[in-house]
Amino acid sequence: MAIDERAVAALDDRLLGPEHKGLPPAAWGRTVREFLAGAPRLAEFETPLLSIDESALSANLVVMADWAAAAGVRLAPHGKTTMAPRLWARQLAAGSWGITFATIWQVQVARSFGVQRVVLANSLVDPVGLRWVAEESARHPGFEFVCWVDSVDTVAVMDEHLRAVPGDTRVRVIVELGGPHGRTGARTREQARAVAAAVERADRLTLAGVGGYEGALAHDRTSVGLDAVHHYLDELSQLHRELDYPGGAIVTAGGSAYPDLVLAHLAGLADEQGAHGVPTTVVLRSGAYLIHDDGFYAGISPLAAPRADRPLRSAMHGWARTVSRPEPELALLDAGKRDLPYDEGLPVPQRLDIAAHVSALNDQHAFLRLPGARPADLPVGTVVRLGLSHPCTAFDKWRLIPVIDDADAANPRVVDLLHTFF
Repeated sequence: MAIDERAVAALDDRLLGPEHKGLPPAAWGRTVREFLAGAPRLAEFETPLLSIDESALSANLVVMADWAAAAGVRLAPHGKTTMAPRLWARQLAAGSWGITFATIWQVQVARSFGVQRVVLANSLVDPVGLRWVAEESARHPGFEFVCWVDSVDTVAVMDEHLRAVPGDTRVRVIVELGGPHGRTGARTREQARAVAAAVERADRLTLAGVGGYEGALAHDRTSVGLDAVHHYLDELSQLHRELDYPGGAIVTAGGSAYPDLVLAHLAGLADEQGAHGVPTTVVLRSGAYLIHDDGFYAGISPLAAPRADRPLRSAMHGWARTVSRPEPELALLDAGKRDLPYDEGLPVPQRLDIAAHVSALNDQHAFLRLPGARPADLPVGTVVRLGLSHPCTAFDKWRLIPVIDDADAANPRVVDLLHTFF
């Protein structure tokens, strides 16, 4: 079983309370299951609020699963995007090969819900975390864990810590290739080969493949950005062919900005027999696709409209209420940096009959500019729907998120409450 479905289902039995932002007080003291049995509507919730559109989410899930399957690659979506076990379960049920995480704590949360196959897209040199991985792997042989290494020093530190753990459990590692001015990762193939050689000499590590993150090298689809990504992925493919693996090999890349380029360079490696006849598994780690957005990913993803025949749709929206109209061309909304993402673009007002844009966010307020507006436009108490950019920094502000049937409805029905773990 890819995830413990009973542990996920048990989330419906958790009690609701004032710690759940936006939830109506009428829900306090009731379980999720009990509250949903009353068929609540979005208008019953307080603002500010973040909601998830079930119709868009379901469509996005199918679009990406079909896209990866058609290319012959596996999908291990980045679970840190949502940190929502119910969504991990849906992704795994839709065919995902595993779930990716960025920190050992996130991996531990995943294991508490029984996720069986995990990619830690980072190096793990924390001694407490390494001991936990070794002991968890020994206790549960079905648990498949792989993490990254990007230097000879990283290999030495990992091996030293693991040798202090009783037993002979070996941790599978992927050599991470980076690029100039990028994030982590060996900067050249020569350095990466030296890392792989160090892994082969290590007592408690096993070489499992190569990988990295092309999204650290570009932030747009200009020719300069695309050339940087193309070059990087070509280097990653070459590195894979230069190494020997004791078992099956993993080649992994792919955020949500350039998955098409990843497929162009790496999909052909899928199931390829290496130097010793070992099969190759190509793993795409895109995470934002499930929620998508109305900002950064809408502008760059190859699966966004109008670039795709079956486009992804934004499944998240902010809802904020006008609390002040101190000037004719200014409204203050009750949602700010503590409620909505702003690192990849400010929220965008939707479904208004007047021109409007958000110029700034404070901790708990949004400055909504209304050029040419009259004092009577958008009166105090009006609820505004907001398009958002970047699901990673939207979800991390909420511990419980209502899922609604249709964000375009006049008063959407709440069909689920999504627990997150941040």
